[in-house]
Amino acid sequence: MPVVERTITVDRPLRAVWAFLADFTTTEEWDPPTLSTERLSGDGGVGTTYHNVSKFDGLSTEIDYVVTEYVEHERLQLRGRGAGLALLDTITVEDVPGGTRVTYHAVFSPRHASSSVVLDRDGLMVLGDFVAESLLDSLEHL
Repeated sequence: MPVVERTITVDRPLRAVWAFLADFTTTEEWDPPTLSTERLSGDGGVGTTYHNVSKFDGLSTEIDYVVTEYVEHERLQLRGRGAGLALLDTITVEDVPGGTRVTYHAVFSPRHASSSVVLDRDGLMVLGDFVAESLLDSLEHL
């Protein structure tokens, strides 16, 4: 199972960073492959559902996410399922000298052994770098 984790520090207050990231629809602004993310139900807390459409390596993918953990001003975790792919995304924020530290941790796995999904680890690592740069840029403009 490929894991992508990136940590950035931004000179912005934790509450502002949390407000931005806890609304998962903002992936449209900071996650380059995302074409759209729509909240389908809930208030953002545990049980909230989102529908995400992304394009990576020329392929469009639809993922349905559900918030599985929500610790205000600390941690947001979502489980995603799409055609042959399961994801576990965890976003943590921490108040540090000079701003807010954000860690984005994503686990990618085929949903079942017979899945035809091919996970390119090198491509995911490059994507992780790209997402980190984009996230930092978005947060700096809060």
